[in-house]
Amino acid sequence: MVRHNNQLPDNLPQLQNLIKRDPDSYKDEFLQQLRHFKGILEVFSFSPDKFDKHLDALIMFLAQVAQCYPEDMKTFPQDLIDILREKNDVLDNEMRMTFCRALILLRNKNMVEPTPLLSLFFELLRSRDKALRAYLKTHIVTDIKNINAKHKNAKVNSALQNFMFDMLDDKKDSRAAKMSVDVMIELYHKKIWNDAKTVNVIALGCFSNHLKVKVTTLRFFIGKDEEESDSDSDSEPDVKEVMMANKVNKKSKKREKKLATIKKKSAKAQKKKNRAPSYSFSALHLIHDPQAMAEKLFKKLEKKNDKFEIKLITLDVISRLIGLHNLFVLNFYPYIQRFLLPRQREVTKLLQFIAQASHELVPPEYMTPVLKTIANNFIVERNSSDVMAIGLNAVREIVSRCPLAIDEDLLCDLTQYKRHRERSVMMAARSLIGLFRNTAPEMLAKKDRGRPTEENYALELPKYGDTSAKDFVPGAEVVLEEPAEAENSDDDWTDCSDDEDDSDGEWVDVNHSSDEEGVDMSQEDVEEGSDDEEMGSEVDSEDSDDDDEDGKEKVSKKKAVKADDEDKGSEGDSEDPDDDDEDGKEKKEGEKASKKKVAKASVLSTKKIPKDRKKLERKKRRAEEKRKALEKARALRKIEYTAERKAKAAEASSMRLFTDEDFKRMDATRARQRVTPKRGQVAGGKRPREEDDAGCELVRLGDIENIYKKRKNDKAARLASVREGQEDRETHGYQDRRQNPHCSKTNRENSKKKNFQMLKHKVHRKVKKSFREKQIAFRNHLTKLKRMN
Repeated sequence: MVRHNNQLPDNLPQLQNLIKRDPDSYKDEFLQQLRHFKGILEVFSFSPDKFDKHLDALIMFLAQVAQCYPEDMKTFPQDLIDILREKNDVLDNEMRMTFCRALILLRNKNMVEPTPLLSLFFELLRSRDKALRAYLKTHIVTDIKNINAKHKNAKVNSALQNFMFDMLDDKKDSRAAKMSVDVMIELYHKKIWNDAKTVNVIALGCFSNHLKVKVTTLRFFIGKDEEESDSDSDSEPDVKEVMMANKVNKKSKKREKKLATIKKKSAKAQKKKNRAPSYSFSALHLIHDPQAMAEKLFKKLEKKNDKFEIKLITLDVISRLIGLHNLFVLNFYPYIQRFLLPRQREVTKLLQFIAQASHELVPPEYMTPVLKTIANNFIVERNSSDVMAIGLNAVREIVSRCPLAIDEDLLCDLTQYKRHRERSVMMAARSLIGLFRNTAPEMLAKKDRGRPTEENYALELPKYGDTSAKDFVPGAEVVLEEPAEAENSDDDWTDCSDDEDDSDGEWVDVNHSSDEEGVDMSQEDVEEGSDDEEMGSEVDSEDSDDDDEDGKEKVSKKKAVKADDEDKGSEGDSEDPDDDDEDGKEKKEGEKASKKKVAKASVLSTKKIPKDRKKLERKKRRAEEKRKALEKARALRKIEYTAERKAKAAEASSMRLFTDEDFKRMDATRARQRVTPKRGQVAGGKRPREEDDAGCELVRLGDIENIYKKRKNDKAARLASVREGQEDRETHGYQDRRQNPHCSKTNRENSKKKNFQMLKHKVHRKVKKSFREKQIAFRNHLTKLKRMN
């Protein structure tokens, strides 16, 4: 090998190439450059604010060949670290960037430990060099990702997290705090530092005095759902379409490369689809003390007068904390109640926040005023249909999470909008009715409850503070029955009973035995008898006479009907064709007489109207007592029915271990119960209800802003109407309105058909005259006037 010793000291790239090929042969040249570096570095320490081109090239050269001579380069990284620590504030920007690049290069070759280097880089984030901060942030994220690639390095992670905790507490420099928060957030999104400690360190930024740090951390806790991020990503590429295009079009390397890229993307997307689903908690679930955090955020919100956008972000985080952890921040509801006005900016988001902050443990006395405020400010006829629909949607979202917040009177008023002229209001009111049909049908009016099914028959409005924990598997009572018996029982549920309820659309249960009916009726008779005894002294003699006449008329009516039935029966039984005509005439006359008696009795009975007010009040009281007795009996039967089902389900849950087939039977039975009417109800084609999002953690803004509207005309319909109006209309342009089309035309009319080149010399006449031309024209005009005079 030929040695060019005279050129190597000045040509560092060539020396670097030769050293990497043969380190032992060029060790002397390397040591020479190392001694040269140490000498220049001592000189540079006296003037660190100036850029040294030779030192810059020498540092990068030594960093590139450091792995070839590890023994000689032991102190090289520490020398660079010391310079950066001591003279960071006065170093030239380019020289500081060179030192950092050299250290990163050495770290990639595992010649520097990660903890001291990363701690140094975190300190350098306080620098005013924006390019350096961005470069260091990228390296920090990449380095921590590589450290935790195979397994979690708890020692390094703990040390770096403690260092970041100190940086967040830095009240002087906001840049370092902001950059450290950005690093932790990016590491959380990359699922490297997604533990509770990282989340709680980030949560401290919500109370920072620096506005940028505060907004960044609040936006982190709002975040985006994984479903939304997946929907925002690009759709799966169509490989067949690209392959067909390559067959038809001209062959080129660019098209082949594009096809290969699309195939890789398609394979990656398919692999992602086949991957098992992974479930991860959001950052708000990992906070150690959410109650203290929500209260502290709310106190700072009340004291500070921040911008409206920052207030919205803070309210969003507080509402999410309250809803997810079922917190008690009772001052939150009156505070946000002040802004619930249609003219308020971003009022739909405020409605979303109040819905997110509602849960079952919120006292109804705090939520009821909020609902009344929404009803009074939004759901009134003076507002537009969109405002009314948004108000109804907000009430639905609140009540789905806190059902005790609304009373029956307010619910009855809101359900009256189910027949509103605007479709958006009508659909919003019907969605509210549908919600209560599946949660608490007894709060609705009888006509709005719908037909009870086997599933919602046992529904009860929960009391405040009740827990819904169960000691059995719902629907397990089906397992105790044989499959054939279960099918027969399901068929029995769909059968209609002969008994019909007196009230139309009433939420009743007619599945009761005759014994129960006898008991109920006997009790009613006793109550009625007691009422008669109490009211007997108050009834006048006229009423008694009226009652006697009514009784006589009823008896005569019954006798006439009975006689009529006997005559008809005798006619049906007689089969002798040789009956006399006289018997037939007598029968006809008897029928006519009986019909006249029945008609007369019915007319008399319709004319009898009770005139005494006390008698009417007594009848009303009896009807009310009868209704209460029926409701009490139905409630008792309902309790017995639910208790029986629960006992069977608990017995089945404790007796055996369920298999997959058992769970399938349970799911099928529960799905059938959603559409199967209760025994005694008319079977019909009721659609299965859709699963509501009452158990969803967050409220989607689209659920509140969802307005059912149908455009009167789409674009195609509008164009069709425009063309329809143009059918009988004359064409645009010049209209020849002469009576005789063959007569001659003027020069002006002929000029419109000539070529422009023939007329352009005349167009100049229309140009505005200059001052000189006006003078000449005026002089000629005066001369002409003199001649005429």
